[in-house]
Amino acid sequence: MSYPALVEPADELSIDEVRRYSRHLIIPDVGMTGQKRLKNAKVLVIGAGGLGSPALLYLAAAGVGTIGIAEFDEVDESNLQRQVIHGVSDIGKSKALSAKESIAEINPYVNVVLHEQRLDNDNVMGVFEGYDLILDGTDNFATRYMVNDAAYFLGIPYVWGSIYRFDGQASVFAPSMADDAPCYRCLYPEPPPPGMVPSCAEGGVLGVLCAAIGSIQVNEGIKLLTGIGEPLVGRLMIYDALEMEYRKLKVRKDPNCALCGENPTVTGLIDYDTFCGAVSDAAADAAAGSTISVTQLEHMLKEREEGTRDFVLVDVREPNEYEINRIPGSVLIPKGEFLNGSALEQLTSLTGGDKQVVMHCKSGVRSAETLAIVKGAGYADAVHVGGGVVAWVNQIDPSQPSY
Repeated sequence: MSYPALVEPADELSIDEVRRYSRHLIIPDVGMTGQKRLKNAKVLVIGAGGLGSPALLYLAAAGVGTIGIAEFDEVDESNLQRQVIHGVSDIGKSKALSAKESIAEINPYVNVVLHEQRLDNDNVMGVFEGYDLILDGTDNFATRYMVNDAAYFLGIPYVWGSIYRFDGQASVFAPSMADDAPCYRCLYPEPPPPGMVPSCAEGGVLGVLCAAIGSIQVNEGIKLLTGIGEPLVGRLMIYDALEMEYRKLKVRKDPNCALCGENPTVTGLIDYDTFCGAVSDAAADAAAGSTISVTQLEHMLKEREEGTRDFVLVDVREPNEYEINRIPGSVLIPKGEFLNGSALEQLTSLTGGDKQVVMHCKSGVRSAETLAIVKGAGYADAVHVGGGVVAWVNQIDPSQPSY
């Protein structure tokens, strides 16, 4: 079904704007009125990364009058594979500022507002206020739930997108626009167990997938702002880039939803980090008192070379990650083999039953999860490396590439 336009039209377009947006103006469904609505619109994009990059570029090109950018990170070389709003000369620069400069090159008629702080419970409501629409380009569950809840409390519709490897999803959550419109919690009432869903930093993402999903988000945003077409309200779009397949699933409003249901239990912002959990309780318990630094590991490796100490260093990343960089002397046993139990026999062979087990991954999350399994199997003195191979490259061996 169609919905009323979110924005009233601006008074007029200048001659230069008419020339610039002429291909929109000759579309009957958009026309002069639709373009004036875009000029009057205020859209907040959360993140100037993989999804935010194409979204910001196309929102600016489309003539959205005010674009907010909520981003606190800096441009890194590894971003350039997919975050097309940034370039080589932007490395080390604020992503928000880099994005603003790119937008100015595309469309000088756009007013860009920067929010260069990490969104949290203390500032999210203030940042969101005054915007007509939110485009969510975040990459973690805690922020997604916070965005959903804050947008709901303020009555602001938002367009959500998600990407991982070759798969993408998108939907529109707008309970304020219709009584039967679901929110993000209706689709995902609970976050996945900690450690079960890898981030893009751990699992990777095909760069062009970001453009596919980010442009769909902008497409939905334009429809909502101008009141044309049928937005993805109550529908989930799923994209499989390998099979080149789009599917749509219905998402119904959950009468038992903790936020927008008949008897809500979430009536204000909550502790989202605790709600989602970075690691499981078992992993947190296992890591407590059993976490070593990379400098400690370096000392232990020197002792192993000298023959005064012996242990088994286990890398629980994936084989393709192991090809990028590694800590010397490590043995690769991917996390999945610990989850299915096949790794324990190999571990017994490596340790001979009496060597200490030291585990690491990219950043410390996966190794904490596997540490809990290893300790449960009887390796009471097992430890893991806080910060993982990222910390090793940054602090011990900067000659290796990072990712």
